[in-house]
Amino acid sequence: MGDYSDLFYTVADGLTLYARDYAGPTSDAPVALLMHGLTRNSRDFAAIAPAIAKTHRVIVVEQRGRGRSDWDLQIERYQPATYVGDMFELLQQQGLSTVATVGTSMGGLIAMAMNATQPGVFSRVVLNDIGPVIAQRGLDRITRYVGMASEFDDWSGAVDYARTVNAEAFPHHTDADWSAFAERIATERDGKVVLDYDPGISEAMKASEAAAVPPDMWPLFDALTGVPLMLVRGAITDLLDESCVTEMQQRHPSMELVTVPDVGHAPMLDEPGVCEQLVDFLNR
Repeated sequence: MGDYSDLFYTVADGLTLYARDYAGPTSDAPVALLMHGLTRNSRDFAAIAPAIAKTHRVIVVEQRGRGRSDWDLQIERYQPATYVGDMFELLQQQGLSTVATVGTSMGGLIAMAMNATQPGVFSRVVLNDIGPVIAQRGLDRITRYVGMASEFDDWSGAVDYARTVNAEAFPHHTDADWSAFAERIATERDGKVVLDYDPGISEAMKASEAAAVPPDMWPLFDALTGVPLMLVRGAITDLLDESCVTEMQQRHPSMELVTVPDVGHAPMLDEPGVCEQLVDFLNR
């Protein structure tokens, strides 16, 4: 899985957040910031972080309310603007002014907002199955499953949940794949197997769609002009329509596109050939 150290840091409102910190080959290696999706955590990047860490220090964050990061009692703060502030605090505390980034789904939205807020913060950007327009059918699906279940009697229940929610996106997953998937999204707590995020995230999302998707993101995407950009898209995704990808290519003609066959939202980035292309892009 690769060696990493635990990085805990405290943000302005007092929460302590967590990240996996892969040291990289040298003390002055460039840094890559990896950011997960809405209900996920750092384990999503466990397969690819060691490959990136051959040339980069890799910081894999867990946003507030996920994984080992503190839950927020004020659920209205579960929104992209808050996460953007948290990420800037992390970079400042680590003495980092410029990093590369890989953002999956919500992590990609955070990346776009960070770049628009502080141009020059990113040397390179990889957006994983996310763009300025969120397809409604995908958003509806996410709204349905977030908060649908939170705990299970045993790991088989978590595996069944993972398969039920994600079978359409990963039609060729085996039983072993679904077991591994469950281990990424769930953990053991108080004698139960539970999803590894604060259920308050679903309450915040259902109270305000902006808690998941900021309005009018094209200006954020346009701010990436001049930043080396790669887009990874699942060929059968329900969140990122081809029409949006076409518009993204027109606005950012140098954007590289990697399409992952037979995968929906969102590619794990460890599919055959994908990690290699991503690492090559980051190392150019």
